Amino acid sequence: MKVLVVDDTKNIRTLLTKCLQLEGYDVKTAADGREALDMFYNESFDLAFLDVKMPNFSGTEVLKQIREKGINTPVIIITAYGTVKNAVECTQLGAVAYLQKPFTADKVRTVLAQMMKQDIQSTKDNQITLAEDMINKKHFANAITLLKDALANDPLNSGIYLLLSNASTGLEMKLEADKYMRLYNSFMIS
Repeated sequence: MKVLVVDDTKNIRTLLTKCLQLEGYDVKTAADGREALDMFYNESFDLAFLDVKMPNFSGTEVLKQIREKGINTPVIIITAYGTVKNAVECTQLGAVAYLQKPFTADKVRTVLAQMMKQDIQSTKDNQITLAEDMINKKHFANAITLLKDALANDPLNSGIYLLLSNASTGLEMKLEADKYMRLYNSFMIS
């Protein structure tokens, strides 16, 4: 995973780089907003840490410009000056998290773990939505494959059992459909 760290303070760039490298990330750095924009325009990144307050070209402006260019890299905002106005603006531009200065390596790991958890949940939600779409388009076998994968990750999600029953019914697999419907109904009783 390639990460861009943008901060005008060398010590912050160094600390973040070391933390991220220890977690297995490939890290590139930029010392200001203009350098960051050049890097965003010439390379793709899986994640970026972006300082808000930098001389000449703020992190908020960098975030605005990359979003205008259709660059949707997840951005974690670094700030020592957390204001509600700035937080709202950055969130509207798609910032996924905030890292308040001063921070520790543990705090960086916590933010990364929270992001991974959000990504996993988003992937699960997307699997279920995609499976529903496949059922609607009568691609029942593909839906079942996706749903069984989703079920392995979330066996307590009653909706998955209902969708499996619907897909099995579509394939005229009555025993399977009945089994999944019984499981779905067991959630409704409790």
